[in-house]
Amino acid sequence: MCTGWYEERCTSVSGRRRRGKGLDLHSWLRVSLLFSALWGQASPQCPDSCHCDWDTATVQCSDAGLREIPEGIPPETVSLHLERNYIRSIPESAFSGLLHLRDLYLSHNRIDSLASGALRHLGPELRLLDLSHNQLRQGSREEFGSTRAKTRLYHNPWHCDCALQELMETLNLEPETVNGIVCESSVRGLGEGSRWEDPGSQGENAGQPLVKLLDSGVNFCSLQRKTTDVAMLVTMFVWFFMVIVYVVYYVRQNQAETRRHLEYLKSLPSPRKTPTETDTLSTGF
Repeated sequence: MCTGWYEERCTSVSGRRRRGKGLDLHSWLRVSLLFSALWGQASPQCPDSCHCDWDTATVQCSDAGLREIPEGIPPETVSLHLERNYIRSIPESAFSGLLHLRDLYLSHNRIDSLASGALRHLGPELRLLDLSHNQLRQGSREEFGSTRAKTRLYHNPWHCDCALQELMETLNLEPETVNGIVCESSVRGLGEGSRWEDPGSQGENAGQPLVKLLDSGVNFCSLQRKTTDVAMLVTMFVWFFMVIVYVVYYVRQNQAETRRHLEYLKSLPSPRKTPTETDTLSTGF
């Protein structure tokens, strides 16, 4: 409490204290806002139409109406849910940078194609790859890379051929769902049709599980090689036949030209001898 001649001095000191507290509060607010801005820039962002659980590193994009793989998936993602959308294809760089990804759910979409090496960027920590309930018809080892994750490929309209057989022998298929990989169509063996036939046409193995066909001794790679050998023989025969036809045609054309030339020479008048030449020949002079 200020009294007497100290009142003016006390008032001055109290004013400075109040101003000091105001300045400290203002500075603290500025520092807090700056820290919040920097933290917002440093913290990972969740893709649009998705929900992110940072505690479990899970990105939930199911039933989001997506037509393509979203951009900006946090690199720390461990579990990525993209099921029940309208995704049609997977580009090569769709999952680049997701080195910690363990579970990738892509079921119940409309995926009908995978870019070459589309799954090559997935890290070795991947444990589950779910591509069931899509529109995949063909697959190869180049598209899946060297992944050893448990893979689900059932409920797809597969066209069974040598490339798919080699892929099945490479992947770590989930045992519970492997019988759901059914051949909607297949390559045709010898006598069943042309090797250039539309892959959409059904073969004799249509509607049967691929694993059971392979276990029963069906080898699509040998069928393809036999069909290729037959096609090569047919091509060589056609080429040889065309060569023979050309040679015969060439010989006949030359014969016709020779006959016309001989007939022309026969039609020319023979030269007649003059009387002087006759007398000279008869007398010997």
